[in-house]
Amino acid sequence: MRRRVTVFGLVLFVILLSGVLAYGLHERDVQVDKYSAVDRPPRIHPDYSSTVIPPNISPLNFTVKEKGSYYFARIYSDKGEAIEVSSRSPDIVIPINSWHVLLDKNRGGQVHFDVFVMTDDRGWVRFGTITNRIASEDVDNYIVYRRTHPTNTLSRGRVGIYQRDLRCFDEKTVLDNHLYKAGCSSCHTFCGNRPDNVLIGVRNLKQGPITLLIEDGVVSKIDAKFGYTTWHPSGKLVAYSLNKLPMFLHTARRELRDTMDIDSVLLYFVVDSKAVKTSPQISKKDQLENWPAWSADGRYLYFCSTPKSPILQEKKFPPDGYDQVKYNLVRVSYDLEHDQWGEAETVLSSKDTGLSIAMPRFSPDGRWLIFCMSDYGCFPPWQVSSDLYIVDMKVAEETGRYEYRRLDISSDQSESWHSWSSNSRWLIYSSKKEHGVFTKCYISYVDETGKAYKPLIVPQEDPELYNYCLETFNTPEFVTGPIAATGEQLARAVRSSTKVSVKMPITMATPKAGSDKGPSLLELE
Repeated sequence: MRRRVTVFGLVLFVILLSGVLAYGLHERDVQVDKYSAVDRPPRIHPDYSSTVIPPNISPLNFTVKEKGSYYFARIYSDKGEAIEVSSRSPDIVIPINSWHVLLDKNRGGQVHFDVFVMTDDRGWVRFGTITNRIASEDVDNYIVYRRTHPTNTLSRGRVGIYQRDLRCFDEKTVLDNHLYKAGCSSCHTFCGNRPDNVLIGVRNLKQGPITLLIEDGVVSKIDAKFGYTTWHPSGKLVAYSLNKLPMFLHTARRELRDTMDIDSVLLYFVVDSKAVKTSPQISKKDQLENWPAWSADGRYLYFCSTPKSPILQEKKFPPDGYDQVKYNLVRVSYDLEHDQWGEAETVLSSKDTGLSIAMPRFSPDGRWLIFCMSDYGCFPPWQVSSDLYIVDMKVAEETGRYEYRRLDISSDQSESWHSWSSNSRWLIYSSKKEHGVFTKCYISYVDETGKAYKPLIVPQEDPELYNYCLETFNTPEFVTGPIAATGEQLARAVRSSTKVSVKMPITMATPKAGSDKGPSLLELE
């Protein structure tokens, strides 16, 4: 009896203590009548200031990086009631319902943040106002991304694909490698930002590489490895590359990991027949091809290509001159009705850019093409020099010239893994801009002129999460809704012995059997 009373008392004490802490940390009836002004905005983290935000984004909770004993924030716009938040903690947590009402009433307008700090020597101090513009256009409601340790490999550690509702802070597991005991959930690809047609690559130590196909909630397990993948806008086929990408390490530089493509092939998968095909026009034995991307109208397949270098014949790895290998941007026309390919043409040469091109992605309206360029190689996430570049495709079609420019949102760290929203107004991408090690996801508004505005890191309920979370967030994709399959449903498909067998075409350009053994980029970053 005494033990039961003791347990009950402990539980009651914890409940009361939680209530006291909650009341003490987030009182909302603080009045700031007298204060002195500081002629600068407050230091806050994340830096949600002077940018454009989606009208349907979750609250931009932040931490005030100013010394004080009490904190007060007033958030307001031209229309609607102001939001007031007070706290003994420097963390400003904004009530979600009031936030959405305020943003929705002020689409196309501005939202202002006034921050006050109680100091020991001056009392209340009011800092300069932080102002952000509220876009008229929504961002897609969901993103899907990977979370993993920055040095994770196939055989150890947790790797998971997650979907996040950007309107709030709900995060759900799409597929976690612990659900099938060993392996890696790698790239995920959607058709037209829709959650009903999805491909997910999986590497299972027991069964080898397979691919999960989700069609309207029905999951199929395809007995084939897909690499970098792109859906045709029709949803009828998928183009992808297979690459032999061994990793090597540097002894001294900011990013120690590196790779080079030593064998590759481009293929395409016909969804209805489950057949895999290729063509000499997209897979040449004297070329290395990767990063396929369909144009918005599906008439062209763009990809990155470079001639096979004689250095690949060297027994030493990496061979001398690996850092001189640079990729061109190439395209091939395609007739979906007759399944016919045109001839390859180079649209942007590395000889002209002086840099290596990777990861082309088209906006859904067909107006903009964004890609990465770095000093060399084919894997931008491991290249500190990787920046984002944009081409106005309307101008390119009129002039025949692909005039590119570097996006101002690029930093002195690696930018990569970019994805467009379905309305072609928002860009999400991965960057190591804050730490140089831990990749995070950033959202940037792109206006009708192609200008990309100051990015905001994907908001978290706990504004300090990015400071203590030792994981990378990468490969983000915008999606209009949640994936219509549960994590357990996908894991059962991985564990199942039932497979859809496909016959792989054998060409002179096809990597040899077993060439994907060992650690691969798709397990790492």
